[in-house]
Order: sequence, then C-alpha cells, then structure tokens
Amino acid sequence: QVQLVESGGGLVQAGGSLTLSCAASGRTFSRYAMGWFRQTPGKEREFLAAINWSGGSTYYADSVKGRFTISRDNAQNTVYLQMNSLKPEDTAVYYCNKGRMDSSGSYYPDYWGQGTQVTVSS
Repeated sequence: QVQLVESGGGLVQAGGSLTLSCAASGRTFSRYAMGWFRQTPGKEREFLAAINWSGGSTYYADSVKGRFTISRDNAQNTVYLQMNSLKPEDTAVYYCNKGRMDSSGSYYPDYWGQGTQVTVSS
C-alpha cells in the first residue's frame, strides 16, 4: 500500500511563499495522478490542484490559480505545491493525495496523506 507523507508546512507572513512536498512510497508512483486539497475547521476539504501521471497536465481551483503551482518528480516519488502570495485565508491543513484523473481532467482522489498545517499571519 502506498504511503504519502507531507512536509513543508509552517508559519508564514501574508505575501510570503511556501513549498509543500509529498513523498510517496512504493514503485508505482508514476502511475497515479496526484493532487492537493486543504481543510479548515468546520469546512469540507477543498480541491486545490491536480497533476496527471506524467506532469504534462495540471488543473487548479480558481481560488489558487496563478498563485499555486503543482509539480511532480517521478524519479523522486514526490509531488510539490509551490504557494506564492499567501493570504491569511490560505490558513488550513493541506493534504496530499493520489488518485485517478479522467480525460476531462476531473480528479478523483482515493488515498490521502496525514496533512500538514499552513498558517498565514496577517
């Protein structure tokens, strides 16, 4: 079974940047689409970004488009989320996941990491 371990969260001032990493175990990482979601207390998990198996296709939520960038390194079994121009409302627990992406770009996660906290101070 694959394991996903997020890192890179922390405290940052508004306008700053952070890069989250998600390391996956196993030899089948390159077969999966990968994505990032986030969640704040009392709210449902929010889709942020997804990337197909090769890294050739990426998709973003409108709330982060232009500020966040998802990428992957299949040789390192790692997916990244580069976050720029952070706002206090970006404060949340950020989750990495693996899943399936269909031909329209819709992403269906099926396994989640434990999450990493990102706090943006004003």
